[in-house]
Amino acid sequence: MEIKWSKGKENFKDASSVRYEVFVKEQNVPIEIELDELDDKAYHIVAYDKNQAIAVGRLLEKEKYYLVGRIAVLKEYRGKDYGNLIMKNIIKKVEELNGKEIQLHAQMTAKGFYEKLGFEPFGDVFDEANIKHICMKKCL
Repeated sequence: MEIKWSKGKENFKDASSVRYEVFVKEQNVPIEIELDELDDKAYHIVAYDKNQAIAVGRLLEKEKYYLVGRIAVLKEYRGKDYGNLIMKNIIKKVEELNGKEIQLHAQMTAKGFYEKLGFEPFGDVFDEANIKHICMKKCL
């Protein structure tokens, strides 16, 4: 298992390929919503198994917090703790950047996953790309 961080579009091919498989093909998110202009300024994390990208995430610096998004694990690798590995590395990265708060928009089906990592829901459930989401945050 190898973890790689990049910024902007540097080494973006692997991150975008996993996101395409999970969000566009599996969840029917339109490609123009999935790949956006925020990718140019974000940190991207990719986990590899034998040189194959299998899990990814995106981290954006906002004014008062860091925003996590695009957490995805290829279907055949789910249930093997790779999502947890990605999130723990993201939390560590935010700590290294001296961040004090992390926020994310969790799909309702993943809410429990994020709660186990210490995230708390706030606000109302909303639709994003025709999928129910809830805002969540974690203070460091």
